[in-house]
Amino acid sequence: MSHGQVWRAHRQYAATAARWTADVWRKEADRRAALRAQRKPLVADARAALERARAVDPEGVTSLRHRAERELRTAKRRVPDPMWLFATKTTAALGIAGYVWLPQVPTRVWVWSAVAVVAAVTALFVWVAVRERDTTGLKPTAEESALLKRLQPQHWKDHAEQRGLAGTLTGRPKLTEAGIVVAVRLDGTWTATKLRAAEDHIRALLGARTSLRMQIKAGKQGGWAELILRTRSAADGDDLKWTPERRSLGVDTVTGEQVTVPLGERLLIAGRSGAGKSVASRPLLYDASEGATNALVIIDLKRVEGRLWDHRARVASTPREVVDVVDELETEMLDRLSVLPKGQDTWTPTKERPRITVVVDEGAEVMTAADKVPYETETGDGRTRTVTRSALPGLESIARMGRAACIDLWWMTQKPSINDGIPKQIAPQIGVSICLAVRTPAEARVVLGEDAQAKGWNADELPVPGVALIRDGKRKPDPVKVRYMDKAVVIALPDRTPWSRTVAPTVEAAGTPTLTLVKNTTLDEPTTDSAVARVLKAIETADDPVRQKDLVTITGLSKSAVSKAVKRLTTGGMVVRAVDGRLTTTRGDESAAA
Repeated sequence: MSHGQVWRAHRQYAATAARWTADVWRKEADRRAALRAQRKPLVADARAALERARAVDPEGVTSLRHRAERELRTAKRRVPDPMWLFATKTTAALGIAGYVWLPQVPTRVWVWSAVAVVAAVTALFVWVAVRERDTTGLKPTAEESALLKRLQPQHWKDHAEQRGLAGTLTGRPKLTEAGIVVAVRLDGTWTATKLRAAEDHIRALLGARTSLRMQIKAGKQGGWAELILRTRSAADGDDLKWTPERRSLGVDTVTGEQVTVPLGERLLIAGRSGAGKSVASRPLLYDASEGATNALVIIDLKRVEGRLWDHRARVASTPREVVDVVDELETEMLDRLSVLPKGQDTWTPTKERPRITVVVDEGAEVMTAADKVPYETETGDGRTRTVTRSALPGLESIARMGRAACIDLWWMTQKPSINDGIPKQIAPQIGVSICLAVRTPAEARVVLGEDAQAKGWNADELPVPGVALIRDGKRKPDPVKVRYMDKAVVIALPDRTPWSRTVAPTVEAAGTPTLTLVKNTTLDEPTTDSAVARVLKAIETADDPVRQKDLVTITGLSKSAVSKAVKRLTTGGMVVRAVDGRLTTTRGDESAAA
């Protein structure tokens, strides 16, 4: 290699080293400037605290003043020197050390010492570079670069006052997989709630687009808030298509974790039309209908989602079917609670009596259509009259007491308001709320709680479709991208035998032979087998033929339930009615004839 080539190689190396050194210097200078802007106000606060302590304790005889002095020293130590001052002090220290030590040693030691000093300086720059290196592997986009620049403490300080944000100061912004996160220091006139109300001023200061989702919440310590700009999502690289191997409800857009909702909870699933409420519920419906000890009941008057699941779930799609299935569920619940062992809090699901998940799809429609359902009933004199029945009391009873019997209610609605979509007796029983995009903050508060906005649960700002907030008492207000489960996937799922109450468990629990009743398809008014069994047993055990109105007192059933049970028994030939209207079993007649 010629001398010219060696010289050019040295010049290229020197230029590269100079650029690298300048870059490291600039990064370290920016870091120190940000820390100084962030921590110098803390020194001012510590000084003010010390002045107050001196006024209270001028002699310094109490721990109050000593503690204030100690906090001031700590605050000063945490404020780094500017880069120029740090470099000056380092050079001066090395020069003094060289002057004191190097002239007294041989030249060889002096040379090696100089090499050691150069190595130490190089190691210092390398350490700074490694510390400043982006370990997340994230590269900011053009939009994120502009936002990061405007979030720097100096830029914020220069423009905060003219934007109505005087008294606030940002810390050092960080780029994460969920967007940009920065701490904001608040003076005595600011709170996190007040800063949240000034969101438009912040957006103007940053020049952020209107559609950029912004979150402001209380910081980890008093006097601080946390500003989050959702420029990206941690779920962007995840395949959100549902498969049996990927059975979670969705992916947390902040942490990237898989989000699941276990069975056994009373759920509220809300979202405006087009938000993806039905699609978001399908992974949950699959879990509720899968397994030998799980059963699914769907109440769907729209007859859209229920038809997809009718091969593995009990589906009620007319008002009369809704009333009847609620009757069965309520009777099953009461039977389970009546035989629940002493000291046991909840029912243990079995194959014969599984956990039942009751899903009410579009609760507002059910409350309207299944409220006054006409039924024909027979009076004591053999005449018929029309009465109206409602499914709502039974659903409210299931919401209040069903959890102990492993009968859980899930309520779904597009209109989440107390007087419309969620009954007053059901709303307080909800344990987990899943809220997709809603139209107004008022609707978000109904679904997620009155403190929703104050704690960052802003469901009215969610994008559509397929993004939800899940509030279960454990999760933070991090949006969740729900998995997509296609209709064809639901239809292709294996068949399951739908749940139906065909055996009277109360008779079995009493130690008597079970009674299995076959439904007569010619009957216009189906009823529960438990009620039929109780009426039949009351007639059999009576000493004399019994009147129908007396059966109401004996069995504890309603007049309508007794009337339907009697009609079913007389039509099936198990009970006969005398001329005077009294009832007796055919077995009793046969015994008398013998």
